[in-house]
Amino acid sequence: MAQYRQNRIAEEIKKNLDKIIREELNDPRLKSGTFSITRVEPTKDLRSAKVYISVLEEDKLEDMVKALKGAAGLLRHALGNMLTIRYTPELHFVGDRNIAYGLHIAGVLKQVLGDEEQRRNDEDNQPE
Repeated sequence: MAQYRQNRIAEEIKKNLDKIIREELNDPRLKSGTFSITRVEPTKDLRSAKVYISVLEEDKLEDMVKALKGAAGLLRHALGNMLTIRYTPELHFVGDRNIAYGLHIAGVLKQVLGDEEQRRNDEDNQPE
């Protein structure tokens, strides 16, 4: 039962944080790139939460995480006004490179499959 509540609160934090960051923060580092909150992992006691951020431009990830860490207090306060839970979690922002890694793996697979297809075409075209 506790896991269900954790997941529900994680989704609420994710939805509300995204709204706050996009609408209320005026930091140019946050406006310069396309980002998404990939997941939120609250602790069991709901006192803190890791927020995973993914950015389309990989080189802007560090600046964005640094800007979010600087605004963590403001974000926590705004989040506390939106949520109806006893304690608003302390937010810890982490860069998430899983999307970039997935794109890299897809590129490698495409290259390998293309090489395999080329090898098959070469074998089929050889005279017997």
